[in-house]
Amino acid sequence: MEEVLQTETRGAVRLLILNRPKKLNALDANLLKALTDALLAVQRDDSVAAVIIAGAGRAFCPGMDTSAPRVLTMESRKDIVRRADESIGVFKLLARIDKPIIAAVHGYALGAGCSLAFGCDLVVAGQSARFGFPELRAGLTASTVTAHAVHVMGRKIAFELLMLCENITPQRAYELGLVNRVVADDQLLPTALEMAEIIAKWNPEFVGQTKRTFHRAASLSIEQALEMAGDVSVMMARLS
Repeated sequence: MEEVLQTETRGAVRLLILNRPKKLNALDANLLKALTDALLAVQRDDSVAAVIIAGAGRAFCPGMDTSAPRVLTMESRKDIVRRADESIGVFKLLARIDKPIIAAVHGYALGAGCSLAFGCDLVVAGQSARFGFPELRAGLTASTVTAHAVHVMGRKIAFELLMLCENITPQRAYELGLVNRVVADDQLLPTALEMAEIIAKWNPEFVGQTKRTFHRAASLSIEQALEMAGDVSVMMARLS
């Protein structure tokens, strides 16, 4: 049976490759669990300084696998709730893992796949990348992706993408501050690796605490964020 998630270690960089190419790497229960387990393993592995998430085949990830029917019944409710919890859990982990995570995106990154990409700390996009939220066009409610989009991009941009269901190019995503680098597809992984290797040079304790401070500050007012950052500075000074 083919592994739905391939892992590879290159020095201090852990590469996680979504590997359901026949489904364009759509997220199903097995892939969500494998990705969750891999991220938790990264958190426990002191030899890993940074993570890259990429997709095998023709795309990064087109979202959740909708090939299986998801009609809500008394019998199916527990399974549907479990699947929702698993997908939400992955998005939470992206911020909670101390190691910086880089998305290397080519082809489609749609719906939950778009959330997966933009939920990473850094995004490198190949020229072939296309980002968007097609849920309404597909006759679905944009629920989890809406909650995520509100927090990772400007409200007007998030609402436009959710309501108009128009895919955007990597250049447009870069202009909106959603992508850090736009490169030719054949330079996608080398660029992501170069960024990860730079991060790997720094003190891992300070990198991890900087990421934690960053994500905590994002949910606070400027006054609260500055006070929190001051407390962190005192704590880290005592540790150094």
